[in-house]
Amino acid sequence: MPSPKRTIDKQGLEALSDFRFRLRSFLRFTEDAARLHGITVLQYQVLLHTQGFPGREWASISEIAERLQAQPHGVVALVSRCEEAGLVERRASTMDRRQVEVHLLPAGREKLEVLATEFSEHVSELAEVVAFARKSRLS
Repeated sequence: MPSPKRTIDKQGLEALSDFRFRLRSFLRFTEDAARLHGITVLQYQVLLHTQGFPGREWASISEIAERLQAQPHGVVALVSRCEEAGLVERRASTMDRRQVEVHLLPAGREKLEVLATEFSEHVSELAEVVAFARKSRLS
């Protein structure tokens, strides 16, 4: 049995438009800020995702690929560029020799901390927009 057709009203479309605008503004801001610090936004995301797993200070290539929604072979090339820039290093896993761990180097940690601090205020603003849109949809 087909599900009932859902529609969205003008207010919902306005909220979606505002969300997409703010999301794109955030993404543009992060792209520009990363470039000002001498890296690409994808390199920033590699740095971020190495720190994104509780209880450890690294991420595997496959985990970074999943977080970036990218193919592992593309992430290998991206990590290689980060390595060449002195931001990360690869290490063979002591638990599973098939796995490669990507660890931050001091230069990578420094760039990550500066950029993450800059981005956190904008993330809070984006979260407020999402919360407002959710609340207005439920009202």
